[in-house]
Parts: sequence; C-alpha cells; structure tokens
Amino acid sequence: MASNQGFDSAVVADYQAKCSSNPFGFVLHPEEERTPEYARVYFTGAYEGREVVYDAVLYTLRLHHESEMYSIVEEITRKKFPEYSFQDNDNTEDTEPPEEIAMHMAETILSLEEDESVRVQEHVEMDLDSDFGIGVNVGLHVDEITDERIGGFIRDFNKGDLNLDPTLYTFLFSDSDEG
Repeated sequence: MASNQGFDSAVVADYQAKCSSNPFGFVLHPEEERTPEYARVYFTGAYEGREVVYDAVLYTLRLHHESEMYSIVEEITRKKFPEYSFQDNDNTEDTEPPEEIAMHMAETILSLEEDESVRVQEHVEMDLDSDFGIGVNVGLHVDEITDERIGGFIRDFNKGDLNLDPTLYTFLFSDSDEG
C-alpha cells in the first residue's frame, strides 16, 4: 500500500505555505465545484502530535438533509419498483423517471416531511483511511459555507475548541427549489 502523502512533511509544508497565503487558512480543492452550500478544501493541522493535511468537505445542514432525504426516498422507491435503475439516471440531469415512479417519490417526500422523519445535526466525521491526508466531513447549521465560516471552523478545529450544535433539524425538501 502506498503511503499517504498528506502525512509527508514536505507535502504538509507545501500546503502550509499555500494555506498561509489565504487569510482564512485553506486552499480550495481544484477539481470540486464550490457552491454557496458546499466547499471542499485543504487545510493543515495536527493529528496525534503530527502535522497533517486535512481534506475537508463542508456543507450546510439543509444540503445534508436533502441528501439524506433523497437517499431514503430512493431506497423506498427501489423496493417498490425494483426494475427501475436510478444509476442509469445519476449523471443525466434531464432524465426524469417515469410518471408513476416520480409520483411515488413525490408522495414519499411529502410523507417524510410531514412526519419530520429525517433529522440532521451538526457533525464532524473523520476518515483516517483517506487516500490523502485525513478526510473530514462537516455539516454546519448555516445558510452558506463562506470563507469566514470555513476559516472559523479550521481555527476552532485546530484549537480543539469546536462547539457543535446537538439540536436535530429538519427541512422541507422543497426549500431546495428556492433561491
């Protein structure tokens, strides 16, 4: 198995230099599109007394809720319509499911919303088996993932002073259509 370059001292020093040129202490991932609700960044910090590069994905709880909701709706729909393949349509935005399936999905979304079945909370999940550095998934209860919020997260994370909101939140799936 190849060594994880995100722990290599020369690579870490290179990222420290890159990150120090940004007042918020991070570098955007060059291959990921940033949106108001999502950003993938690199930053440096210590892990078990050793400097490392963190590969972090930060997203809003609303976006996380939408993703969780869609996963549940897809799972329920697969059980009812096992012949329908969602994977055939994953990379084609213009492909709509057949009307019967679309209606089932819409009804399932409404039912889950009505019951407030899907709830999410702020979280930080670390992936120590990442291919590069340490992977970090971060869900924050904010409207936007701004440079300031990313910088604040990094500062608090590196100081060990991160205070996550334990409240469980639910959102309307239809909220994602606004904007």
